[in-house]
Amino acid sequence: MLFLDTNSWLIHRELDQEIQELKDNKEYYVKEIIKDQKNIKVLKDSSELEKFAREEYFMKRDDEEIYIIEYEDSIPKNENDD
Repeated sequence: MLFLDTNSWLIHRELDQEIQELKDNKEYYVKEIIKDQKNIKVLKDSSELEKFAREEYFMKRDDEEIYIIEYEDSIPKNENDD
């Protein structure tokens, strides 16, 4: 005999899937927090902070010039340029 009501097996199954998805999200975000905490710890050193700014944001000192070298195989080609 089978009874279907508001607490049916289908609803429990959906809720269990949602719980599992939320647990997976939690695990992912905990790993990201740990990774970010390590990055923050590294960036507290002024030389590492300068290195990060130069590499990621192409920042420079006032008396410097920066040249970005792009190779032909790293530049995306437009189909109209052929």
